[in-house]
Amino acid sequence: MARDAGTGSGAPARRGRPRSEAVERAIIEGVLHLLEEGHSLDSLTIEGIARTAGVGKAAVYRRWSGKDELLIDVMRRLEEPLFETADEAPLREVLITFLEGQRRRALAKREFALIRSMVAHVKHDSSLWRQYQDTVITARRERLHAALERAVAAGELRDDIGIQVLADLIVGPMLVRTILRPDDEVPEDLSRTIVDGVLEGIRPRGHRDPAGTSRSESGYCVPPGDGPHTPGWTPHGEPE
Repeated sequence: MARDAGTGSGAPARRGRPRSEAVERAIIEGVLHLLEEGHSLDSLTIEGIARTAGVGKAAVYRRWSGKDELLIDVMRRLEEPLFETADEAPLREVLITFLEGQRRRALAKREFALIRSMVAHVKHDSSLWRQYQDTVITARRERLHAALERAVAAGELRDDIGIQVLADLIVGPMLVRTILRPDDEVPEDLSRTIVDGVLEGIRPRGHRDPAGTSRSESGYCVPPGDGPHTPGWTPHGEPE
């Protein structure tokens, strides 16, 4: 049975930390290995997880109170990192970073398949589902909402659309591509394409972006120097 810390005299105290982290990683990998073998969440036991990880049950209980807490931690780790930007970062950068996390997760086939499987199982357990929502989903959603709220307050986004709808407009296309159509490609520029396309529709009327384009009252994108009073102009920007 693996031990969590050395007991030899004269060993520096700091050497215990890497060994402890190694045990923790082994336990997490033990859970993932069992799931990959086809075990359901219900069939997992602390004894089985510990045996697969090559540690004792005590090593598991020192880190997690029980199976539910361990499973939620595994899901949290599979989800990270999804959203790491400074609060003062430009909105476009924040949104692209958010979507990039989802896109990269979809490319990590093993982790993506496991998290989808775990979410499907957890949905049938109301307690686990609530913990998953509170621990993983809510924190991520709140960060996205906060970024959108700051942008609305600064006049960067329309204020006549609810924050949840704004968030859905940003997140929805990536979820469709990665969840509903998992065989589709997720190219490197997908996050930028989604964000730039959606922002054109939720910017305030008349807002001018750094590229110089703005939105007319009708909602169409108007290039610099163009508009309804320009000869030959049409709403779609095509010559009459």
